Amino acid sequence: MTDGIIDIRRYLHESAEPEEGRSKFALWGADGERARFALPLWRIVSLAKGERGGIVSRKVDGSTALKALVVLDLARDPARVDFDALGGGLAGGHVEPRLDDLGGDGVVVRLGVHGDYFWTLRVEGNGRGREALSPKIREDILFLAGECAGLLFLRGLADYGG
Repeated sequence: MTDGIIDIRRYLHESAEPEEGRSKFALWGADGERARFALPLWRIVSLAKGERGGIVSRKVDGSTALKALVVLDLARDPARVDFDALGGGLAGGHVEPRLDDLGGDGVVVRLGVHGDYFWTLRVEGNGRGREALSPKIREDILFLAGECAGLLFLRGLADYGG
């Protein structure tokens, strides 16, 4: 890092250059402490070959409405902040941390519960079709999702109220 600018090439997987269309992105909600989500979220979206990703919450009371905390969009500017309920996630109220690979629909990582909210990391749209994530990629995504969960819960970023 030089002069506060992150050179993303050193964080790329298997390549020194970003994939076509992956060198720029739109970021929403990443002001103040939330800016710490930008790099791990960008890395997760890139690893999953997604178009966008976000840290989102849903009320524990069974509501299906999702609310974004921070969103990174590699395909559109401004970033799309509305998320549909994907499969996986928090069905049945089970909240143990895990990664659900939904193939062509994306990836959902359960981050945990805080107060009245379930928190997940979601990646939507991808260039891998129905191809499953490799064990190495899953491991890397889970590690980075753990970093996001730490920021969310240990730095109090989940306290904003969902």
